[in-house]
Amino acid sequence: MQVGASLSIKQCRNFGLDHQKVLTSAIKDLGITRFRLMSYWNEIEKSPGTYDYSYLDAQFKIITKHQGTVTLCLGARQPRWPESHWPDWTKTMTKQARNQALYSFIVQTVERYKQESCLVSWQLENEALLKNFGEAGDFDRKRLRHEFALVKELDSSRPVIMTTSTSWGIPLRRPIPDIVGFSFYRITFDKGAYRKSIYQPWIFKLRACLIRVLWRKASFIHELQAEPWGPKNIWEMPESEQDKSMSTEILSSNVISARRTNLHPIDLWGLEWWYWRKQQGDTSKWRTIKKIIK
Repeated sequence: MQVGASLSIKQCRNFGLDHQKVLTSAIKDLGITRFRLMSYWNEIEKSPGTYDYSYLDAQFKIITKHQGTVTLCLGARQPRWPESHWPDWTKTMTKQARNQALYSFIVQTVERYKQESCLVSWQLENEALLKNFGEAGDFDRKRLRHEFALVKELDSSRPVIMTTSTSWGIPLRRPIPDIVGFSFYRITFDKGAYRKSIYQPWIFKLRACLIRVLWRKASFIHELQAEPWGPKNIWEMPESEQDKSMSTEILSSNVISARRTNLHPIDLWGLEWWYWRKQQGDTSKWRTIKKIIK
């Protein structure tokens, strides 16, 4: 079972963590070598035409040094709140002008990193058509098709991953990605109560089978819940509240359920939280992940 993890500089900041230390510890201590990284537009191009890729360059350098692999997210909608990461300067632009600015940013990013030996795939947008989660969403299939064609034109050697809207559904309309990523969340907080997902491993198997029959495309779990989802931000909740949706037992159970889908690799969601809990004196989550991987 190949296990990877996502790393977000924004989530590291939320926890007051050094993103390079988190990444290095994940590689050296946990043994994770597969990572999903984010190219946040509002972090990199804070003013039009001025680019600062320093945080992403540092992450690539560390992963390359340790012979790891990277999937790099592209586009305006990328993992972590508020989901859509538009620079402030785009918010007064016409939709056409804003789209053109986004295309230019994608070109700049792909051209910068496509020569990196550790880069194995691109992820285009994140749950691009999910309308009921996040802020400042812009759900435009025509734009998405253009983005997909653009990335394939710039780099035809690597697969483009796209992710489904929630824990259900299969792609039926263009663009059809090279690989489909499923999110897998089991306990979330909604409308004042914790709720357990009804989606069982066999549903993911069925979805993957349909995608394979329809499009001859592979599927995998790009985001397995391995951090809490509670009534507040994680760093605002006591440990007892965090553990209601992600205790060590739930964490292990989630991985077991994910393995039953027979979909690989499995990318975990919560690296920053495990590290933060370890820094707070609770090493149980970190040790659980280490045991899972080793």
